[in-house]
Amino acid sequence: MWLSPWIIFPLLVAVSQAAVASYDVVVYGGTSAGVVAAIQAARMGRTAVLIEPTQFLGGLTTGGLGATDIGNKRAIGGISREFYSRIWAHYQKPESWLRQTSEEYRQRSRMTNDPADRTQWTFEPHVATAVFDDMLRVVAGPVTVVKGERLDLARGVVKSGVRIERIVMESGRAFAGKMFIDATYEGDLLAKAGVSYHVGREANAVYGETINGVQAAHTVSHQFVKKIDPYVKPGDPKSGVLPGINPAGPGEEFSGDRKIQAYNFRMCTTDVPENRLAWVKPASYDPQWFELLLRNFEAGDHRVPWNPVWMPNRKTDTNNNYAISTDFIGENWEYPEADYATRAKIWRAHEDWQKGLMWTLAYHPRVPETVRAEFQRLGLAKDEFNDNGHWPRQMYVREARRMVSEYVMSERNCQRAEVVTDSVGMGAYNMDSHNIQRYITAEGYVRNEGDVQVSVRPYPISFRSLRPKASECTNLLAPTCLSATHIAFGSIRMEPVFMVLGQSSATAAVQAIEQGVRIQEIDPARLKARLESDGQVLDFESAPLAPRQVVRKAQLSGVVVDDLDAMRTGFDRNSAAHSTYLESGYHHDDNARKGSQTARFVPDLPESGYYQVLVAYPWNGNRASNVPVVIRHADGEAKVTVDQKKKPAVRNLFHPVGTFRFQKGKSGYVEISNAGTEGYVAIDGVQWIPVP
Repeated sequence: MWLSPWIIFPLLVAVSQAAVASYDVVVYGGTSAGVVAAIQAARMGRTAVLIEPTQFLGGLTTGGLGATDIGNKRAIGGISREFYSRIWAHYQKPESWLRQTSEEYRQRSRMTNDPADRTQWTFEPHVATAVFDDMLRVVAGPVTVVKGERLDLARGVVKSGVRIERIVMESGRAFAGKMFIDATYEGDLLAKAGVSYHVGREANAVYGETINGVQAAHTVSHQFVKKIDPYVKPGDPKSGVLPGINPAGPGEEFSGDRKIQAYNFRMCTTDVPENRLAWVKPASYDPQWFELLLRNFEAGDHRVPWNPVWMPNRKTDTNNNYAISTDFIGENWEYPEADYATRAKIWRAHEDWQKGLMWTLAYHPRVPETVRAEFQRLGLAKDEFNDNGHWPRQMYVREARRMVSEYVMSERNCQRAEVVTDSVGMGAYNMDSHNIQRYITAEGYVRNEGDVQVSVRPYPISFRSLRPKASECTNLLAPTCLSATHIAFGSIRMEPVFMVLGQSSATAAVQAIEQGVRIQEIDPARLKARLESDGQVLDFESAPLAPRQVVRKAQLSGVVVDDLDAMRTGFDRNSAAHSTYLESGYHHDDNARKGSQTARFVPDLPESGYYQVLVAYPWNGNRASNVPVVIRHADGEAKVTVDQKKKPAVRNLFHPVGTFRFQKGKSGYVEISNAGTEGYVAIDGVQWIPVP
């Protein structure tokens, strides 16, 4: 039977409308923030849908980042703290310990949690998944979880004026809502909703900052300590530049750019042979990508370039470390605004790079034997990420789009030079940017740029940074792509904080529905009262930061040998957490493997004669009080012990250990070990000052 268009059109409209599911709160992005936002909306009696483009929930929290970054745990409350309490409860069960006992883990990881706190901040990926699944199952109200649906980047947001009416997936499936939350790491929903955003670094001058923008002079951590040639044929610029090096240079110091800090995968590895996979050389392996790494080893930098942090059951959360490691520096700049196909290529390139790096470090003959042994000792855990070849399902998207709202969180907030009064949670981690690019110096060597790590005091995060400008959108919140500068976002972007902000976003969204107002118009007193009643921590005062003192060798007299130039066996954990240190930080023994770690400092003395010897170390109450130091000099050998709990007398860094006669050249040395010590042993440098 023939039907006229006048009959067909209303039928099509009816079908289209029937395909639109309607909810009070629509959460796009099943990250940890998204999961918590959906739970909070349901607990407040509202219908919520949680839409995740992939097939798994939890983002980085379930995707390998089990070594929780937070700084001051007192800053974390609400559902976020509940999550870590549930982690604690899981590991109280004897059956949760399959490959070691709870006590063995606590000793190995040196956990210092107060037992009365009843939280645990380190965990296996599958445990985090189970905890989130349980929390969603027992939630008071209904949460609809939709997986495998991705926002249509061409027609994905339908607005009426400045309100979002519905969002449309690539499949055509649509979700209408009264309020929307963009809980993705990329910020696709806010961008398609016409909300202002920024990608990359702002110049320092834009928001009155000091550690934003290009930081070529500031970048001292995770840096090359040897002079490495950048050219395909060493010494020949005409042969071309090795992959991953930006030949254009870093840019003007402190200027802004569109570049973003490096991404990687947080691998879950193990040293249990029956649960360990050997590293496999990827089919796409290109040796040129790893030539820089091999040259760095051959130049004498034999540090083990990764940072495995122990999780329960003899597993790790493994992160980037040193000049060349799991961060695929400079290869993600297009990712934030790219289409899905381009993002997939970038994602795959990161995976291929990291797998190729692991194989190289474990098996390449140009890698030092001690380094190869370390990478053969650990491998991917067979009982994690079984649906993804045991590889993490989530790339660490450290930053992408960041909303620009009426209030932009900045360095000033992180340092409490500016304290907001409309807090919806707190940040407490260092202002932390990983490296952003590699470039060639004027002298013709490779250098990394962009790594910044500066301490903060716990600080409140403004509600205004979660919501767009009223002129752009009135029913959207963005807890994971909030309004913050590059360097402030580097502190805020931690998973427990994202959970806090996800809960606060949902609370505000529900209150906007209850009050019948735009998100920018909700009652701030009612919001604060509900957040506090739900256990959110909105602000507290903490001790002022100790002024940072970085001592440069050029400032010192005599001959100085830094820890990076010492001949080390062990002492492979580096840090710059102390307020005072020499050059780019220091190394320590991780309070482990006592009696097996040594560091020998060998000077090249210009003349024979007497020299005062001073040992540099960052003091702390958790240090060893009986650190053995051996001084080899022209008349024999002297042995002393150093109490590293005490503040050194010279520049708050150097402790004199005596005056001795030395021959010209390299025949003498100072050797520090951790034999017989209790507590951490740190090494930072040794100074020889000639005595007339």
